[in-house]
Amino acid sequence: MSNLADLSKEYSLAGLSKKDLARNPFRQFDRWYQEGSAARLPEPNAMVLATAARDGRPSLRTVLLKGVDGRGFVFYTNYESRKGRELDGNPRATLLFPWFELERQVIVEGSVTRVPREEAEAYFHSRPRAHQLAAWASAQSALIATRAMLEQAMKAVEVRYADGAVPLPPFWGGYRLTPDTVEFWQGRRSRLHDRLCYRRDQGGEWILERLSP
Repeated sequence: MSNLADLSKEYSLAGLSKKDLARNPFRQFDRWYQEGSAARLPEPNAMVLATAARDGRPSLRTVLLKGVDGRGFVFYTNYESRKGRELDGNPRATLLFPWFELERQVIVEGSVTRVPREEAEAYFHSRPRAHQLAAWASAQSALIATRAMLEQAMKAVEVRYADGAVPLPPFWGGYRLTPDTVEFWQGRRSRLHDRLCYRRDQGGEWILERLSP
């Protein structure tokens, strides 16, 4: 077995202080997101979504951020998937944006609600047609015997909607995570990383605090 300790590195690209940050986490997130895009990160909107079942058993997967504003962070999925079932039973989640190339990460924790149907409709119809059809073809997270069965299901929906628009499936839509905390992490030398966290107080105002690494 290889010695994983040999793979460790020092982080030295930048530091982070309170004076560097915007007054609210959404503006700061947009700032870092734009910097990630300018640095040509492969997929700056890729994020790890962690959910948990009612009994506390966790699960996680990578999804894509499809919108962010003062209301929260939005992603889309099949409501009958594992994450959909878990969010319906336990509507809290955590997001992690792993921007390794910039030695940064952002962690967002909060409550989750479904986006309005009209909002999901608008997003769904902005997707490539093949992606719309795939939403109908895949019973996400369900057991499937072979790849051929999935491809057959795709061909069936292609035939079904060959002559018109693809409707939004009733089992598909979006979730919005409204954050309680948003942590901005910047790697530093000797593992003395900078961790600055926005926390919403009881009055709804954002408090910015430094955390020990």
